Amino acid sequence: MASPADYANRIPITVGLMLATVMNSLDSTIANVALPHMQGSFSASQDQMTWVLTSYIVATAIMTPLSGWLSVRVGRKAMFLVSIAGFTLASMLCGIASSLAEIVIFRLIQGMCGAALIPLSQAVVLDIFPPAQVGQVMAIWGAGAILGPIFGPVLGGWLTDNFSWRWVFYINLPIGLLAFGCIWFFMSRDRGGGARPFDFLGFGALVLFIGGMQLVLDRGPTLDWFSSPEVWTEAIVAGIGLYVFIVQTMTATHPFFDRALAFDRNFVSCNVFGFFIGILLFSTMALMPPMLQGLMGYSVFGAGLLMMWRGLGSFGAMFVVGRMVGKVDTRLILGVGLTLSCVALLQMSHFDLTMGAMPFVTSGIIQGVGIGLIFVPLSVLAFATLDPKLRPEATSVYTLMRSLGSAVGISMMQALFTNRAAVSHADQASQVQPGNPAFGGLLPPGGGGGGGDLISLNGEITRQAAMVGYVDVFRLMLFMTLAVMPLLLIMRPPSRAASPSEMVID
Repeated sequence: MASPADYANRIPITVGLMLATVMNSLDSTIANVALPHMQGSFSASQDQMTWVLTSYIVATAIMTPLSGWLSVRVGRKAMFLVSIAGFTLASMLCGIASSLAEIVIFRLIQGMCGAALIPLSQAVVLDIFPPAQVGQVMAIWGAGAILGPIFGPVLGGWLTDNFSWRWVFYINLPIGLLAFGCIWFFMSRDRGGGARPFDFLGFGALVLFIGGMQLVLDRGPTLDWFSSPEVWTEAIVAGIGLYVFIVQTMTATHPFFDRALAFDRNFVSCNVFGFFIGILLFSTMALMPPMLQGLMGYSVFGAGLLMMWRGLGSFGAMFVVGRMVGKVDTRLILGVGLTLSCVALLQMSHFDLTMGAMPFVTSGIIQGVGIGLIFVPLSVLAFATLDPKLRPEATSVYTLMRSLGSAVGISMMQALFTNRAAVSHADQASQVQPGNPAFGGLLPPGGGGGGGDLISLNGEITRQAAMVGYVDVFRLMLFMTLAVMPLLLIMRPPSRAASPSEMVID
């Protein structure tokens, strides 16, 4: 909980939290566009280079649930300082890495150290500001958390084009040093040592579940999913881990996560929401770059510029919604955000190969505003009815669910895209016959000759099939967004804001 000194220094502390959040969220996507350049430096295959991304995701997902317990055990300030210092040092090591093995190991360290930054910073913000100001502050904090993945590819592309891929990691050094200084000088040191006994079995089971599931999602598309014994093995391990974790949580005297979290309907429903928001945001971010570059012919930097409009929409919406929280029913704001997201996905489900840039811009702005209207109210509602002592664990669970949503969503939507594109290609190719007037004489009557024309025709069919795949994915995301709307009916609005003095606890 916050001390009087933290309450007095909440502005510089928030600056430090924001810097740490931006640094962490940038690294979730900034390295993506630099992968081809890293591949050349390390003489690695494309499949091997994916571990630069997945090692970071797996380490973050596994360490996120542990961050809440550790922050209570050793103290939040100590946890912050170690996390920021470790993340910054690992970033420097990634920049000077000379082999694939080195950068994968350093990315693992980076993910382990960065896992605590977002959930802990969210918990501190909730403690050092009175409820009347939480909406506005969460909007500012949320801008760093949500805009990092959006602006990461643009910044990464610019740094790679103008300097080197190593600068996508070096850029963290000044940010990390500033964040470390703000926390060191302005945040008071809490005693720590108040954590309940550690549940080794529960944590181990959770690690098995997250690690096994992540490997299934990562390896499944390459190995044709459950036709592979490896994927089956990883799925069984994940299932056993989930079963043991649930049983341990229900029966243990001191479970890894407090059972009280499962009995707060706001927290549970908001976690389900957060899972689907992870799918909605990060799946779109994963699908749009290859569509813009591969199908529409945009450069890496040009695709990033088009995607920036989504970020600008979110950025503007967050500052507006910060003033609305506490004055307008939070559930109504969420409903408007979901509706706008549906409008954007409906527009995206009508994309075609002949359109210009404007549909990307308009749908991006609309979806960005919708996500911005969802992000802050969802965070406020999730913790509105929770006991403050549960916040360290609750923020870890909340961040974990959003991360799992993004991992599941990216893999699921990529797999669906591949399947729908292949089905569409087969359907269109079956119509390629010499007598079909739709092909304008590209096929000679005897079926022979015209090799160049056939290659061109197959290329065009592939492009059309890929667009069909993207459209089908966007349509599924639309239906998923509509499906979570009824959860608004079971949420309770936050209680009347307490006075600032009520938030200061020794």
